[in-house]
Amino acid sequence: MSETRTRRLGRTSVELPVLGLGCAPLGDLFERLDEEVADATLRAAWEAGVRFFDTAPHYGAGLSEHRVGRLLRGVPRDEVVVSTKVGRVLLPDDAPDPAGRGPFVGGLPFTQVFDYGYEGVQRSLDGSLQRLGTSRADLLVIHDLDRRHHPDPVVRARHLGDLEVGGAKALDELRAGGAIRAVGAGVNELGMLPLLFERVELDFVILAMPYTLLDQRALDEELPLCEQHGAGVVVGAVFNSGILAAPRGVPAPYNYGAASGEVVARVERLRAACGRHGVPLVAAALQFPLGHPLVAAVIPGAVTPGQVRENVEQLAGRVPGALWGELKAEGLIRHDAPVPE
Repeated sequence: MSETRTRRLGRTSVELPVLGLGCAPLGDLFERLDEEVADATLRAAWEAGVRFFDTAPHYGAGLSEHRVGRLLRGVPRDEVVVSTKVGRVLLPDDAPDPAGRGPFVGGLPFTQVFDYGYEGVQRSLDGSLQRLGTSRADLLVIHDLDRRHHPDPVVRARHLGDLEVGGAKALDELRAGGAIRAVGAGVNELGMLPLLFERVELDFVILAMPYTLLDQRALDEELPLCEQHGAGVVVGAVFNSGILAAPRGVPAPYNYGAASGEVVARVERLRAACGRHGVPLVAAALQFPLGHPLVAAVIPGAVTPGQVRENVEQLAGRVPGALWGELKAEGLIRHDAPVPE
């Protein structure tokens, strides 16, 4: 089975495959991944019809981009949509600070320096293109300009200022010159998107975690703001970094941290409701975000060929409307959440 459907990304001309591969796990997220397994996972995605790959310099300090690049060099480039990110520049370092890597436990010997200015955007993209082994990126995303990564308000304000006076200009020039097809912003938390829309003409947004089967808070401000600006939406972390894809009883992270008892109980209620309708929880988690008219694609991660094939299969599986109705009646998803037909 392969997945070949596409949707238009906001007001752009980009026809985006509805299923992409989120390549953060290929940067040694939570665990080290053998090169052979990484290559096999990417090849399985290609063979299953996946034609959209989202990566970033941050993912293993360039490791994810190198791995994606090995695939790109063996397939027709015009058949693939490639997304990478700006906001960090990689500098050689034999002993980089592990604290700067977050949940990435392996990766390459580089230190990551935040830079959202004009030269920083250019340097970041140049480095990404070399690691990917391609002359262009299709989608370019402002990465992690948020409170989690910049808790000091003074530092955060400085980065926003750098973006406004320099980074935004670089992104505009790259888009106007055809080096990229669309500019986006990655959002992991609520409240930052209005500040980004004020400073950059965004074509799309990657919402990672605030719009999933477990969390629909983005319906309040973020999604209406995207609609107001004509911006498309890609949903990342559809499994909330793992918990919605893990088998029953297997511990899994929630939003890159430990899951509370309340979250675990909610997941089990979702699993039970899905079971009553003969639907795997993974299928519901993958398909739910695509019910929103702004959402063009979902980009779940995978670390084995089997996980890739399961995602393709579950996205195509039938989910009866009665399931969505039950989830709303039980308060497990919001009443105002659009659901797939």
